[in-house]
Amino acid sequence: MAFVKAHVAPTHPGDRKFTDSTAYDFYMGIELNPRLSEHFDLKLFTNGRAGMMTWTLVDVSNLALQYRNGTMSTSLVLVTILHSIYVVDFFANESWYLRTIDITHDHYGFYLAWGCFTWLPTMYTLQAQYLGRYPTSPSPAYLAVTFSLGLLGYYIFRRVNAQKDLCRRTSGDCLIWGEPARFIVAPYRTSDGTLHKSLLLCSGWWGVSRHANYTGDLLLSFSMCAVAGTTTLLVWFYAIFMTGLLLHRCLRDEERCLAKYGSSWEEYCQRVPWRLIPGIW
Repeated sequence: MAFVKAHVAPTHPGDRKFTDSTAYDFYMGIELNPRLSEHFDLKLFTNGRAGMMTWTLVDVSNLALQYRNGTMSTSLVLVTILHSIYVVDFFANESWYLRTIDITHDHYGFYLAWGCFTWLPTMYTLQAQYLGRYPTSPSPAYLAVTFSLGLLGYYIFRRVNAQKDLCRRTSGDCLIWGEPARFIVAPYRTSDGTLHKSLLLCSGWWGVSRHANYTGDLLLSFSMCAVAGTTTLLVWFYAIFMTGLLLHRCLRDEERCLAKYGSSWEEYCQRVPWRLIPGIW
């Protein structure tokens, strides 16, 4: 539907991207943010309403399965809580999501639609699906540590994004970790030739690493899997997948930022030398 719509009734004709391959256009998408009406954004519906909501429904369904069988394992309850925190955060901060690479760069095609409708609710819920059928009983101390690490990962993820939003909202006139925000003013031009500027924050978490939000996301991802126990590699799929996804996204982000900001981005990389984890990468 989106493929045909992009040809016959595009929402924003100037945002379309065509190649010489029909198969590639179908798979990767043509329109950036197609709408079926003024208030129905197809990409946001696919990711948020279909993908994220179904994630929670699958988790709760597996809790119901255990309850019907007479028990609910602590592991599955904690996995569901960590997943739910992530999903609730998505909806509570949906305006933030509108500035992510999914919305601003990736076009709407089979890749994105299938990923949200099928891949996300099937593969992101493997821990819950496994625990629903094969409950595990890690020690209370193990569960307490892994769950706490998950909460720490979420805290880092949320605070990192909040610092960037604060700097953007106040045009840099704010305090980060109790000190005036330090940033680089990075000018850039859009396709119509208009000059704009962004602030590359060098304070707080953004002075620790260039993608500290991904660091928190990864810590949360590994905790979501660790809470399920270590009886099978299957429950670790989400963490392994997210590691590959976010490492690749780091490189994509940096390639786009270098092309967009040029020397300002190079200066930022000198001031904040680590991509993800200080001392490692």
